[in-house]
Amino acid sequence: MNPVTMRALLDRWESRGLLHRVKKEVDPLYELGAVINTRNGRQPFLFEKIKGYQSAMAAGLGGDRELVADSMGISSSELIPKIIESIVNPIPTTLRQTGPVQENLVTGEFDLADLFPIPTYHAEDSGAYYVAGILVVNDLSGRKRYTSIRRMQYLGGNRTNILITSPELMEQYAHYESIGEPMEVAVMFGVVPAVVLSSQISTHLYHTDKLDVAGALLGQSLDVVQCKTVDLEVLADAEIVLEGKMLPYERELEGPFGELAGYYGTRTPQPIVEFSAVTYRNNAISQTIFPSSYEERLPMALVREATLFSTVRQVVPNIKAVHIPMGGVARYHAVIQIEKKHDGDGKQAALAAFASDKDLKHVIVVNDDVDIFDSDDVEWAIATRVQAGDDIFIVQGAKGSPLESSHHLKGISDKMGIDATYPLGKEELFRRTSIPIEVNLEDYL
Repeated sequence: MNPVTMRALLDRWESRGLLHRVKKEVDPLYELGAVINTRNGRQPFLFEKIKGYQSAMAAGLGGDRELVADSMGISSSELIPKIIESIVNPIPTTLRQTGPVQENLVTGEFDLADLFPIPTYHAEDSGAYYVAGILVVNDLSGRKRYTSIRRMQYLGGNRTNILITSPELMEQYAHYESIGEPMEVAVMFGVVPAVVLSSQISTHLYHTDKLDVAGALLGQSLDVVQCKTVDLEVLADAEIVLEGKMLPYERELEGPFGELAGYYGTRTPQPIVEFSAVTYRNNAISQTIFPSSYEERLPMALVREATLFSTVRQVVPNIKAVHIPMGGVARYHAVIQIEKKHDGDGKQAALAAFASDKDLKHVIVVNDDVDIFDSDDVEWAIATRVQAGDDIFIVQGAKGSPLESSHHLKGISDKMGIDATYPLGKEELFRRTSIPIEVNLEDYL
């Protein structure tokens, strides 16, 4: 069975030589993040000694496509079909009376910084941040859970503020503010990549319970427990859970902070969370993600690939695969592979891609003889199959991503589609070279 706990996954990867265990003490002020960033979030780390703390910290679990797939017992080529299948056929969670995450309970007056490390990452960040927590909220009916990752700046004591970019979540918080009530939240740390991956599924597109989707990704029902001080359910096998409330009509300045695209965000007033309890496992392992690394980008890219594939397939059914590359910040670029059957398939696929995701800026469509995961091969297709006057189109003044710096110049974004497929009937002209035999270099050395 696939590991459903972070510590079981770390043990499995360590037994296979895939985990870097860091025994040297590291400082949560810049040093820990600097070590993680040497592998750009693609390497699993376990830091045994964090300066000022007795607990360990894990990072880098979800930044490599092969390892994310491995954590769910599948190959990387099966990731997108698995995500789509899991959204369609989720596996409901199982409520338990208690679980490992509630082996320890802290209530009353406490300081979050006394319990577990809160790293500071970039030179100009406004302070220490939680960046890997899975936020859990109920919808207004109380019958459906939603999860997402939200960064939280430590403000001292039991308080953080929280950056909310989801329109649905902001609307829900606005409702509670309108009646003068706080909104209950829980934040989970120390979870497997499937839980992070499912949290990136679009709420407004699917309105599905993301913990149930995580169960389907792992092939089994996940255990949940009732929180101690708020009416929410959290994963029984998480390492740490923070329980609290988003306060109405309270804001505090947040930022600057090094964001997804590698630039500093602006300083803006954001809501306050006041935590009422912390529960955690014995010998709890905290968890972080280096901002803008592959570990932040890959989960959102994979979920966007699933949505992109499903959308484009509706108008270009001969689509073969899609890729949202890390170099495009996991949301601004897409490469689409098709089996071209009709004139116009390439441009139609690009147009469908733009319609599926307002954040996309540049879309490249290639034939099925091009490896879309090899940037050199994609560039080769552009170099040898594109005539700009015929194969490139630009749409001006469209919606864009609020996280993209150039979007803020005008509040709108231009889109560019590149049809890098060759013309039908010209296959012989674009036939790629090949060698008729395979060799193993070791046999010659």
